[in-house]
Amino acid sequence: MEFTPLEIRDVILVTPKVFEDERGFFLESFREDRFAATGITAKFVQDNHSASARGVLRGLHYQVQQAQGKLVRCVAGEIYDVAVDLRRSSPTFGRWVAVTLSARNKQMLWIPPGFAHGVYVLSERAELLYKTSDYYAPQHERSLLWNDPALAIPWPLVDGAAPTLSKKDADGLPLSRAETYE
Repeated sequence: MEFTPLEIRDVILVTPKVFEDERGFFLESFREDRFAATGITAKFVQDNHSASARGVLRGLHYQVQQAQGKLVRCVAGEIYDVAVDLRRSSPTFGRWVAVTLSARNKQMLWIPPGFAHGVYVLSERAELLYKTSDYYAPQHERSLLWNDPALAIPWPLVDGAAPTLSKKDADGLPLSRAETYE
């Protein structure tokens, strides 16, 4: 596995070694000792699987208590995956990083606790599998406004059309009004 810190160094792109032949492929999607050697020592407690259609934007989600680290991979289709640093003590507070994850590139993204996370579906359909370092706690979940001008995230909107959002995501708060971490 190759571990590449992004512009916000705590967010890490994980590229597994893929063994491919005429039968298909094999890869290790998680191996505790290799992750720990790069500083990712999260204990994963929950696995999630989601599917969405083209143009769906989920996020930017975070939990103000029971903050979750997430190891995200796209197993069908293609997504634009975004992490926003909400740690006030961080020199990168309010900055974001993004990568394209796909079934084809087989890459994963490690997003540590303290970040808001969002995905936008680029393909006709996409499926994500992601591990979390704490349990889902809906009473602590918050949504950061996906199109907050202060963040200026250049979402690659399909045909420039508005994304399909849940009410919760449409009602997300701008960074200036959002609850954040110390």
